[in-house]
Amino acid sequence: MISAGSRDFQVPGDARDPPQRALLHYPCGQPATRTRFGPYELEVSVDGSLARGRFPLVLISHGSGGAPLLYRTLSLLLARSGYIVALARHPGNTLGDNDLADSEATLRNRPRQLIALLEALLHDPQLAAAIADEPVTAIGHSLGGYTVLSVAGGQPWTRAGAPLAVAHDARIGALVLMAPACGPFLAPGALAAVTAPILALTAEHDLLTPDSEVRAALAAVPDPTQVTLRRVPNAGHFSFLSPFPPGIHDAQFAPAADPSGFDRERFHQCLPGLILDWIGERRRLRGMRIGL
Repeated sequence: MISAGSRDFQVPGDARDPPQRALLHYPCGQPATRTRFGPYELEVSVDGSLARGRFPLVLISHGSGGAPLLYRTLSLLLARSGYIVALARHPGNTLGDNDLADSEATLRNRPRQLIALLEALLHDPQLAAAIADEPVTAIGHSLGGYTVLSVAGGQPWTRAGAPLAVAHDARIGALVLMAPACGPFLAPGALAAVTAPILALTAEHDLLTPDSEVRAALAAVPDPTQVTLRRVPNAGHFSFLSPFPPGIHDAQFAPAADPSGFDRERFHQCLPGLILDWIGERRRLRGMRIGL
């Protein structure tokens, strides 16, 4: 397994959105060193050069008020396994910049922001030649799940019963949803245009994005056989976040708290591999269909 590189990536702003500062994890041929990023320590090569070759692209969209490093166990395994991973920071709905939380503006902005990140990656002079010419995998947790479903063709609805105008992108070819916010997709036909294969992971004790709501929404995709749905026993909504350092384990800090008896450390020894295997299998099946 090769090492993981890590660097910031700038996405230009426009009339509707301010600039984004995404995080990249990617295959790197240079040795990794243990490096501190705030409260976290990562085994990475900071600003290391990309390994030679072309690599499939994965986008990760965080939950409301979240941040890229909350998914570091997953992103680093993907990078070490030969994927370029771009972790979005959604302006207006990310850690330290969350003024638009719980607003319709955020529901409209997030899909557009993720597509802007994809565009910037594919037109970057250094990255464009290293990104494989194949459909992109999009991963989303919580409101990030809403985001990638929207980008993949979902039509969200407001609580008042009105359709929301959101951006779509046909380059998204597979979706991984972790405790996804599916409430906006419960209207008839909301997911009628979503044809990408989906791995949906829900948590048994999730009161924010309950398993029943996720199942009800995803049952309406055009081809239910394209959906793999798994409920994680005893998990909570935030159990999909990478484990926090010991100093942050506080029952009053919801993102670090799990249901009694749930072992997040052990879960994250398995979760990234499960997702990696699913993505790899989708790529293999897609290659078989087109005769590669």
